[in-house]
Order: sequence, then structure tokens, then C-alpha cells
Amino acid sequence: MRITSFLIFFGIALLIYFSFNFFIYSRGLQAFSISPGWRKGYIVIFWVVVSCFVIGEVLEHTRSSLVSEWIYRIGAFWLAFMLYFALTLLVFDIIRVLNHFFHFLPEMTQILRFRIGLATVAFVSLVVLVGHINALNTRIKEISLTIPKKVNGNPEMKIVMASDIHLGALIGENREAKLVRIINSQHPDLVLLCGDLVDGDIAPVLRKNLGKHLQEIKSGMGVYAIAGNHEYIGGIKKTLPYLKSVNIKLLRDSVLVLPNGVRIVGRDDRDNRQMGEENRRRTLKELMVGVDKNFPVIVMNHQPFNLDEAVIENVDLHLSGHTHHGQLWPLNYITRAIFELSWGFLKKGNTNFYVSSGFGSWGPPVRLGNTPEVVVFNLTFKDPS
Repeated sequence: MRITSFLIFFGIALLIYFSFNFFIYSRGLQAFSISPGWRKGYIVIFWVVVSCFVIGEVLEHTRSSLVSEWIYRIGAFWLAFMLYFALTLLVFDIIRVLNHFFHFLPEMTQILRFRIGLATVAFVSLVVLVGHINALNTRIKEISLTIPKKVNGNPEMKIVMASDIHLGALIGENREAKLVRIINSQHPDLVLLCGDLVDGDIAPVLRKNLGKHLQEIKSGMGVYAIAGNHEYIGGIKKTLPYLKSVNIKLLRDSVLVLPNGVRIVGRDDRDNRQMGEENRRRTLKELMVGVDKNFPVIVMNHQPFNLDEAVIENVDLHLSGHTHHGQLWPLNYITRAIFELSWGFLKKGNTNFYVSSGFGSWGPPVRLGNTPEVVVFNLTFKDPS
């Protein structure tokens, strides 16, 4: 049953992918048919690049290597090109419709089509380049909060949160080392990794020995993580040994009590059942049974659905990632429609929510309309009694 569902999903995804690309291809063919040589070159290059994403995905899951990584990398960048080519062509179509009624465009000769085609490629390439540079430029976001709860000892605590690191074929050792440098520069008391540490299949992570730098994180109270949907996409049973080998403690529907009394509630990802996991994901209400709410309660929940759950349970700080805030404009409008909070801070009742745009990226290492981030929480606890 699961195999049938996967094949149906995979077939629909391929149909949509190649339909979009055929639309771009047919319009590009009009522009680059200025000579037989240009036409043949365009056809070959276009379909080779389009195929790279599918071939790279298959190879990274079956026979991960440096070659498959570069095929996947080309295909991943193409996803960004595909989006912005499609949007640009949509704008052209709107202009063509207007021209049908108002006749303001010059006669469309083949040489003019060719020049417009070259200009379009240059424009989209510039957009993707800017987005790639932005994706590499991690910001540090600082948030100061006062929580009216008691703790043992020091009433101040610094927590560093990172989510959606996506270690794998595209996010490699250099980015991992950069993350560790950013975290250690903050001298945190606690580090929380809110899901999607790996991009999917664990093979490229193991091949490149990623994760070794995560062991260099320095934190007085430790480093804790939760699973995201990508840990399940790649196979949680293969990912768990990797996380243990790099000293990452994974909280799966469990509660941790820190030395100062702060309660950390780590929720399993809501995709665990969809990915064939046998265990049922527990509700937040079930997890909170027996939790002493006189002390601060922090919930780690990768996908920020049903925020009212945390408000009802009087959670003090609720941390999520997953959305990437759409990663590529204008997809942020979709994440805003799906999630009550797509990116940033929100307070509901007594609960403080933060959804991070994430450190890494899925698919194209390109971000437009948002920035990658590491979030620093400067918490002050004040006993209300």
C-alpha cells in the first residue's frame, strides 16, 4: 500500500515537473531557433539540465558519490531557474495579452525573440545568483524574553536555536563548520536543534563524514535535537545511529529536566506515521502529563501546526522550523496561508512562539524573500511569588 502511494505521488510529481519544463522549453525554442546550431544546442542543453534533478535524486539515494552530488547540485539549482523562468514567461504572457488589445509592441522578429531570450536568461541568472549569495549569508537573530517562572540558580539563560540544517549533498562540511562557529561565538547555556539536521538520505552525510563538527559545539547544558520530516524521508532508523555517533541527543516525544529546572519537551515529527513509523505520535497534552508547570516549559516541535495546543498547555516558549518561509519568493505566500506563523515571533496568551526560517535550504541553495538564521534567546526568569 505504501509503495503504491509512493509511486502515485512520484508519478504526479514527475508529471508536474516535466509539464512546467515543457512550457519553458517550448517558449525558449521560439527564441533560440535563430539558426540550426542554436536550436540543436538549446534542445540538448535544456533537457540534460532538466534531467539532472531527477537523475541526481535517484543516484544520491542509491549510489552516492562525488559525481552524483554534482549532478544533483546542477538539478537543484535548476529548480530555482525553473521557478523564475516560469514567472518571467507568465509576465511576458500578460504583456502579450495587453498588446493584443492595445498594440504597443513592435513587430516580433526572430532576431528580437533571440535578444529577448538572451536577456531573460541573463535576468534569471542574476536573480538566482543574488538568492544564492543570500542563502550563504547567515544572520544571527537575538530575542530577549522575560518568563514569569522560577528556576534553580542563575535567573538568566542563553539558548541558541538552529533548525533545518539539511546536511547532505549540498550543505557540506564548510557550512557545518560555520554553524558551529556561530553557535560557539554566542557561548550558549543550551543548544536546541529543531529538526531536519539531515537533508534526506543519510548516504551523502556518511560519505562526507558530516556531523563531526557538531561534536565541537560547546554548551553548558548540552545539545538536544528533535526529528523533522526529512529525518523520516531518509529513514529514521538509519539516521538515529548517525545522530548518536556525533553525540546529538534526540528527544522523541519525551521530556527532559535540565539542572536549573527548565523542562524541555521534544516532540516527534508529525510525519512519523506517513513514513512507516510504527509508534503513534503523542499529543502535547499527553506529553505534558506530570510536567511541573511552576518551572519554565520549552517545546521543540518541527512543524508549527496547531499553535493553540501550546497555549492551552501554558507552554512558555514554543520553537519550530520547517517552513523556510517559502525559501523562494513568492512561495512565502503559500507558507503564510498554510501556517499561522510562517517566520518570526508571535505571542499568544502566555506562550511565546518562534518559527525559524532555518539555517540551510532544501533543493536549490537559493533564498529570496527571507534569510537563513541562527536564533539566540536571552531568557530572564522571574519567580512570580
